[in-house]
Amino acid sequence: MSKLPFPFRKLGLPLLFLSLLSIPFCVISQGQATDELAALLNLKQQWGNPPALQSWTSSSPTLCGWPEINCTGGSVTGLLLEDMNITEPIPPSICDLKSLTQLNLSWNYIPGGFPRALYNCSKLQILDLSQNYFVGPIPSDIDQLSGLTYLDVGGNNFSGDIPAEIGRLRGLQTLNLYQNQFNGTFPKEIGDLANLEVLRMAYNDEFVPAMIPKEFGQLKKLRFLWMKQCNLIDGIPESFSNLSSLEHLDLSGNALTGGIPGGLFSLQNLSYVYLFHNQLSGALPTSISSKNLIEIDLAMNDLTGSIPEDFGTLQSLRLLNLFWNQLSGHIPVGIAQLPSLIDFRVFDNKLSGVLPPEFGLYSPLEAFEISNNNLSGELPKTLCTNGVLLGVVAYSNNLSGQVPESLGNCNSLRTIQLYNNNFSGELPSGIWTLLNLSSLTVSQNSFSGGLPRKLAWNLSRVEISNNRFSGPIPAEVSSWSSLAVLKASNNLFSGNVPEELTSLSRLIVLSMDGNQLSGELPSKIISWKSLTSLNFSKNNLSGQIPAALGSLPDLLDLDLSDNKFSGVIPPELGNLRLTTLNLSSNRLGGRIPDGFNNLVYENSFLSNPDLCAGDPMPNIRSCYTRSSKSNKVPSKYLALILVLAIAAVLAAVLFALFVIREYWRKKLRRDLATWKLTSFQRLGFTEASILSNLTDNTIIGSGGSGKVYRVAVNDLGDYVAVKRIWNSRKLDWRQEKEFAAEVEILGSIRHSNIVKLLCCISSENSKLLVYEYMENQSLDKWLHRNKRASTLKGSSPRRALLDWPTRLQIAKGAAQGLGYMHHDCSPPIIHRDVKSSNILLDFQFKAKVADFGLAKMLAKHGESHDMSAVAGSFGYFAPEYAYSTKVNEKIDVYSFGVVLLELVTGRQPNSGDENTSLTEWAWRHYVEGKPITDALDEEIKEPCNVDEMATVFKLALVCTSRSPSTRPPMKEVLHILQKCSPSDGKKVGPEFDFTPLLGTATYLSSYRRSKKADDSLVYSA
Repeated sequence: MSKLPFPFRKLGLPLLFLSLLSIPFCVISQGQATDELAALLNLKQQWGNPPALQSWTSSSPTLCGWPEINCTGGSVTGLLLEDMNITEPIPPSICDLKSLTQLNLSWNYIPGGFPRALYNCSKLQILDLSQNYFVGPIPSDIDQLSGLTYLDVGGNNFSGDIPAEIGRLRGLQTLNLYQNQFNGTFPKEIGDLANLEVLRMAYNDEFVPAMIPKEFGQLKKLRFLWMKQCNLIDGIPESFSNLSSLEHLDLSGNALTGGIPGGLFSLQNLSYVYLFHNQLSGALPTSISSKNLIEIDLAMNDLTGSIPEDFGTLQSLRLLNLFWNQLSGHIPVGIAQLPSLIDFRVFDNKLSGVLPPEFGLYSPLEAFEISNNNLSGELPKTLCTNGVLLGVVAYSNNLSGQVPESLGNCNSLRTIQLYNNNFSGELPSGIWTLLNLSSLTVSQNSFSGGLPRKLAWNLSRVEISNNRFSGPIPAEVSSWSSLAVLKASNNLFSGNVPEELTSLSRLIVLSMDGNQLSGELPSKIISWKSLTSLNFSKNNLSGQIPAALGSLPDLLDLDLSDNKFSGVIPPELGNLRLTTLNLSSNRLGGRIPDGFNNLVYENSFLSNPDLCAGDPMPNIRSCYTRSSKSNKVPSKYLALILVLAIAAVLAAVLFALFVIREYWRKKLRRDLATWKLTSFQRLGFTEASILSNLTDNTIIGSGGSGKVYRVAVNDLGDYVAVKRIWNSRKLDWRQEKEFAAEVEILGSIRHSNIVKLLCCISSENSKLLVYEYMENQSLDKWLHRNKRASTLKGSSPRRALLDWPTRLQIAKGAAQGLGYMHHDCSPPIIHRDVKSSNILLDFQFKAKVADFGLAKMLAKHGESHDMSAVAGSFGYFAPEYAYSTKVNEKIDVYSFGVVLLELVTGRQPNSGDENTSLTEWAWRHYVEGKPITDALDEEIKEPCNVDEMATVFKLALVCTSRSPSTRPPMKEVLHILQKCSPSDGKKVGPEFDFTPLLGTATYLSSYRRSKKADDSLVYSA
């Protein structure tokens, strides 16, 4: 000791003493680490050694280095076991970790009730059990977890009441109870949580209907309140004006009534207000002093009065949704001057006055939707000043003047909807060629000018009817390659119809009626294989009706009336399965083709004096008249001539059949070697039996890529359906792509509600897909084409009508097939072309989803897939196609919603009214408060099924919501359809109150198993 330097000599004994004391402390610390290691390894074993925890071994140098472990002072304080594929309950031994303060077990598959074993974790502060499979009630003794500051049990299956004892967890700062199956009540004692900052209770719509407790107004520290779809009733408590820290308020999708508390918009920290789709009434608060407001969504209520001028002072406001209310008066000028405004939607109100001229000048405006109001004046010239405007939706107002030239330079635009206004002059020339424009609808105005020689590459819909457009159809129309809909009725177009118009392969609807077109229709039709509706009525067209029209495989509606066509009606038209046909008021003569010689088409040929009918038809003379006796050949000679003629014909036919049979037998033997058969099922036939029966007599239909045959495979009456994709040279890239997609998908999936692909047979220049045969063909033939008279041989019009129970069963079957594709296939499958013609029916009317030529395998569940171009069928398109080619399963949900509307209304997808689709018509019918029963199909509506039909009608509206995120997943759609006609025979109960869903139709189900997110992402889901 004496050898130590002086300063240390005085400290020597204390230091020695302290060093001796440290020896047992080190031993204790080492012992604790050993205990914690043993506890963790025991925990891993009790969970069945999940692969994600393979790094937990006794040989690890230190457990505090494990990524799932947080340590403080050498002790385990945190277990971060999110998304570890844990499937076993939480063992009591977890609390052997004596210092544990944080436990995150979210995004696993843990079953059982609330884990009371955690009560022994005395230091626990943060507990996250979200997105698991917990069931049963939240226990009433949950207050034993007295140290909790964060509790998340969202995304589980807890039920019953939320206990009042939860209000005793006085240290709670975050409480997440969202998306469970609570079917009881929630307590007012939550208002006692004085430290609570975040409360999420959304998507618990099975709560007993209840008012928001006024005690919630005591939560002075509350920043985030999310009670969307919680079955809330009555008004918003005035005490909410005391929530001085509130930043985010979402009470949407409930049944709240009354006015909005006047002090709510005076909360200084308030940034987000979502009260859409309630039953709020009265005027908006006129005094708004919260300068932090970023988003206000008060849409789909019953608000009246004017838009407060104070909205124009909200300098941080990015979103203002006030649509579907009863607001009147003018739009405050200050709103147009807001520097951050991105989304402005006030459509479907009673607003009037002139639009403020500065919209878009000061802010990055993207959405501008003001349709269905009484607004007047001109469109603001500054809408696209910042170059990010996506859509101008201003139809059905009293707007006038010319469309601003600036819109012709706005390449970000994807849709322009200005129909039903008083605009005049020419459209800016740049609009026709905007880089991203996909939809241009300007019908019912006074626009003039001619058609452009060039269209935007992505422009698929052009509607310019009821204007003053004039001039010829340019020959350069052949470059309009993406065009699917061209409606140009009732204008002043003149000149011939160029053959180049028939080269538009994607064209679905062409309406040029009510113009001054002349000359003949092109005799050669190049590429109209997708055309379903053709209308050239009320023009000056002449010459013969082109026989080539009879080769259009999908044509349903043909109107050539009020022209000067002459000659005979081409017999080829009889090959079409038309829903409507009108050739009236022409100069046609000769005999009506046999396919049209029935009462279904009795009004299709009026005012053609030289036409005659083989069978009696009203207003059409018979082709047979009595001859005089002097001109008759004696009957005995007639009989002899007839016998000889028949004998000669039979001999010739037999000889020809023999020659043909030998030819094809030899050819088949030569060609069989070039065919390759790939089977997906056990087959009872060979490729030879298929190939030898592909004749015109076995054709039962045709589509965009080939013909469909019904082929007998044995003598027992068993058939298969054969889809032939044929090209005399080689398949083009699109057909190759469709073929590969269909084989890839159907060859790998098995489901009773998905059409069974038996095999594929391919050669160098032809490919065959062989399916099980569906006796009753497609749903659309029963819903639409058979209404006028059955197109099925041997059926009467009455027998061809589907009753409601059958329609409901078809809906369930199709939903089961799509649900399997979306939720049970890995990776999931989107169909992309769901429509009634792709739902096939077997002999028992069991539905099966078919035609996967456009389907795509998604790389990962929940992720959107980028498509190079819009595909599918017009009338079934989801609205996001107007803005983006990013698609996911929700586009199938939308299309299926259209099918549901077809089933309950009997209408076709494009038959809303003059300017709307079936979806738009149904939504307007609902929003305007008209009785749903008025929209139902009168031919099948009975008192016993009205409730079920009304439920399906509402479900269809939910499925066709504008926003993809607000549409339910197919498993939820199927659940509701199954409850419509339960096995116990009980009628549809109150659980199908769609009031909180319609409008935004918001569901969280798609969020349930998506990756976790922060507060904003959780809300946006």
